[in-house]
Amino acid sequence: MRCRLFLFQALLFWAVLGWAQGYDLEVRRGVSSIEIPFEYENNFIIVKVIFNDVFPLKFIFDTGAEHTILTRREITDILQINYERRFPIVGSDLSTELYAYLARGVNLTLNKMVALNRSILVLDEDYFRFEEFGGINVQGIIGADLFRRFVVKIDYRRRVITLFDPSKFEPPGNRYAEIPIEISRNKPYMYAPTSLTSDTTIQGKYLIDTGASLALLLYTNTHPAFNLPPQYIRSKIGMGLGGYLQGFLGRIEQIDIGPFGMDGVVTNFQDVPPGADTSIYMNDRNGIIGNEILSRFEIIIDYINEKMYLKAGKNLRQKFQYDKSGLIIAASGAALNSFTVVDIIANSPAAQADLRIGDEIKNLNGLPTNFLSLGDLTKKLRQRSGKRIRMVIKRGDERLKKEFRLRELL
Repeated sequence: MRCRLFLFQALLFWAVLGWAQGYDLEVRRGVSSIEIPFEYENNFIIVKVIFNDVFPLKFIFDTGAEHTILTRREITDILQINYERRFPIVGSDLSTELYAYLARGVNLTLNKMVALNRSILVLDEDYFRFEEFGGINVQGIIGADLFRRFVVKIDYRRRVITLFDPSKFEPPGNRYAEIPIEISRNKPYMYAPTSLTSDTTIQGKYLIDTGASLALLLYTNTHPAFNLPPQYIRSKIGMGLGGYLQGFLGRIEQIDIGPFGMDGVVTNFQDVPPGADTSIYMNDRNGIIGNEILSRFEIIIDYINEKMYLKAGKNLRQKFQYDKSGLIIAASGAALNSFTVVDIIANSPAAQADLRIGDEIKNLNGLPTNFLSLGDLTKKLRQRSGKRIRMVIKRGDERLKKEFRLRELL
């Protein structure tokens, strides 16, 4: 999971574009839709971007981000792009002050679409650290300032985003469920009945967030009935803007996404810090719906008419999985194939096997880990309960062998 970047709208000016040929958007005339292929890695949607006609980069496609963000300031420094101003931004804990720059005159090419003379944010430092905690090589985020004028279709199965001309878009018919949404500051929100237990249902308000790799995040202190489930674990639930996100993990009874009921959803629970203005920063939402839920559908978001259309995928009823080892692992190295333990869940199989924070994982069940990605490693630690895991780790100057069996933690 990662965080959201919070900014006041008044800080930036964003031009409204036309479809076919605007002063800052080039799309071939007569074309009613544009397809943008994407990679889907560790529950992130990643698109290829040519930055300022020079650098081939990768950005996360993020419906939960208001603005487009470059996380690597060295890129704009190399291109000698001028920064208009430096200003504070609020970190994922809604209290830590970080910094970003406003850069104008940037060109972004996504497949056959060219966005000209864009204004973007450039982070003072790479606060997100996607490589380390997501195991993905990305340099930024494509935010809603670029695609909000379109009707956006996300086909997770085909790995294609399609942008439709709103004036030519026709609703997809009864093969899709139509759901009303709310658009606020370019971001889509929906209401979803949420049952934490079998006898309590809350009408929760959620940000529809393709930039979040999790299934569901609940802000526990936004509703009196948002209590932790009987079985939960305390852990670092992800890396956000400016630091770790501390919280709890558990399963809820059910959440209804339109007509589709989803049971046993692995859910992150986090408090909103005291004194945070949830109406400004969060639009009074109760949480976030991320890609582990969204990827079970084919999704169409109509920003102008404030509607979303959902078509269930074949994976709709698959059980929501969580790690069965108790290890929280970060990736590093040029190929992102060096793995270090950054946290361990108490009383988990890994803790009972005496793995420790700082251990480097060198071998897993006979396979050197430099042949694996962080996603590969995560999948292996979510295998069936009872599966034996044998590891070779490096601890300081020692190489040690560790062994444990996976089991359900939630």
